[in-house]
Amino acid sequence: MSDILIACRTVVTYVVVLLYIGIVGPIGLAITLMFRWTAGLYALGHGGVWLALTLAGIRYRVAGREHVPGDSAVVFCSNHESNVDPPVLFEALHRRLHVLYKAELHKFPIMGTVFDFGGFVPVDRGDRDKAMASIAQGADSLRAGNSFLIFPEGTRSRTGHLLRFKKGGFIMAIQAQVPIMPVAVQGGRAAMRRGSAIVRPVRVSVRIGAPIPTKGLTLDDRDQLIERVRTEVERLLAEGSVWETGRSPR
Repeated sequence: MSDILIACRTVVTYVVVLLYIGIVGPIGLAITLMFRWTAGLYALGHGGVWLALTLAGIRYRVAGREHVPGDSAVVFCSNHESNVDPPVLFEALHRRLHVLYKAELHKFPIMGTVFDFGGFVPVDRGDRDKAMASIAQGADSLRAGNSFLIFPEGTRSRTGHLLRFKKGGFIMAIQAQVPIMPVAVQGGRAAMRRGSAIVRPVRVSVRIGAPIPTKGLTLDDRDQLIERVRTEVERLLAEGSVWETGRSPR
């Protein structure tokens, strides 16, 4: 596809998604908040994500769904290499995922309200006491049966190589005694070049590994758990793209 067609496709994607957010969003948000209909909020979110990915030509394939243990709460732990990773995983994992997110995003009134209602947990990485309180809040949510998605690198890797894993999500999983699902996502880096708003069609690969249990672990086991999960994510990345194995797309 030529650069001109890709640019036109990007413009159409932005316009349609903004219309969805501007028209469907407020109406749906008002209804979900009025009736405390959390499932409706997630349906709106999945609808918007599906629309954006489809219009932009971003396709994904998933391997390892059989490892996910039914409706039990888990912590999905993924590497992070591109801006498209969060929406792809939100759609691919297809759960009512809760997320640990940067506390500064909570300053935006509408976004903060939506995140609070959706059960997302803000983390202030500059204040240890507040960060630990957020982790405890996340652990309570896990005990209540809610699954979380975390990006333990804390930021995107520019090279595709794993960065150092931060500890918060692992402490949360240990406190709640829920398994961690290692996830490897690849292929999204080509979607948006650095400094460009153009979204290019790409094929994203998502690999889910076998659950790593935390039952019986204590905070003293935290570093060993982090290393074990990191090693498994590296192994999944080394297996390469799911698109090369002939799996069916979404």
